[in-house]
Amino acid sequence: MTNTYGPLPYEGIRVIEFTHMVMGPTCGMLLADLGAEVIKVEPMGGDSTRRLLGSGSGFFPMFNRNKKSIVLDLKQPEGLQAALRLIDTADVVSENFKSGVMEKLGLGYDALKARNPRLIYVSHKGFLPGPYENRTALDEVVQMMGGLAYMTGRPGDPLRAGTSVNDIMGGMFGAMGVMAALAQREKTGEGTQVQTSLFENNVFLVGQHMMQYAVTGKAAAPMPSRISAWAIYDVFTVKDSEQIFLAVVSDKQWDIFCRAFDLAQLRHDPRLATNNDRVQARSWLLPALREHLAQFSAAELSAVFEREGLPFAPITRPEQLFDDPHLIATGGLAPIRLPDGREALVPLTPVTLGGAQLPVRLQPPGIGEHTEELLRGVGYDQHEIGALKAKHITEGDSTS
Repeated sequence: MTNTYGPLPYEGIRVIEFTHMVMGPTCGMLLADLGAEVIKVEPMGGDSTRRLLGSGSGFFPMFNRNKKSIVLDLKQPEGLQAALRLIDTADVVSENFKSGVMEKLGLGYDALKARNPRLIYVSHKGFLPGPYENRTALDEVVQMMGGLAYMTGRPGDPLRAGTSVNDIMGGMFGAMGVMAALAQREKTGEGTQVQTSLFENNVFLVGQHMMQYAVTGKAAAPMPSRISAWAIYDVFTVKDSEQIFLAVVSDKQWDIFCRAFDLAQLRHDPRLATNNDRVQARSWLLPALREHLAQFSAAELSAVFEREGLPFAPITRPEQLFDDPHLIATGGLAPIRLPDGREALVPLTPVTLGGAQLPVRLQPPGIGEHTEELLRGVGYDQHEIGALKAKHITEGDSTS
């Protein structure tokens, strides 16, 4: 696609982030994608997220594009002073450490607000202030205690969602809060503190099920055993044991579906006249449909459903998305540098401005890749930078 959006919205905004893992880095990535200069402050040896294995091995390249990296030992006075000099040039500070860590370093909101009343300070925590605020939280922890694992799994078998939903969405809310605070600062001239959390994010996600109980007086059943709002809204095993998700969610779609698959008897059955009638008939209707549709391949069903404008979806594994024709055609995947130097494709932020998704301008940085550039920018000369390196307060340079 051609870029027609002109300058990115947050060009000229500087963000200093003290983050790791997923939640905080997601916030910074979104602001960076929108044009902000995001500076990632890493400890000596680099962010430990870089070294995660298994399900964590994709965290760093996914959530740290469009950022710069500086390495500073914040436990040493010279490292802390360098961080403060950077913060003095910033519009936003972002952090996701345990409660109290930034305050002990002298980098808490109150201390930094005293230095710069226009500063916006966003904290990503497990819980908002309250009885739980000092608990250690993970995405899986809040999914278990916040009703999401219960809703995802089968009865008696709570199951976390298949991605870091609260971390990612919590980072999104953090970025949204920063955007709101920047707009507020335009009116008041003052910065503010923004807080977002895993637990409250998770509660927001299951709020529809809470409201279902409030409206009906009946507790929501886990998704695998729920009473669906629609009769045909399920995964079907079809020819050659392939699977496909098919949905028919209105009376008009039911008529189209029955015509397309020669189901005149069902189409005229008075027991199936309305959607709610069909929901009540699921116990016998679905087995009949499963038997009828089993003669078709997933590709054949996909073709009919697409032609008729009916909802459907192949059951796709994440690695298959690299070859998705829609993502390839729209430019929704962009080249990214992996930690070992190889190149892969990464999903872009799912927003378009002027018809184009937000680009990868900077590859995920090497450890301390921009250290010298950033230190020079806040007044350090080459001799002083060399001294910081000699004392193991910083590492890396602009050519790494």
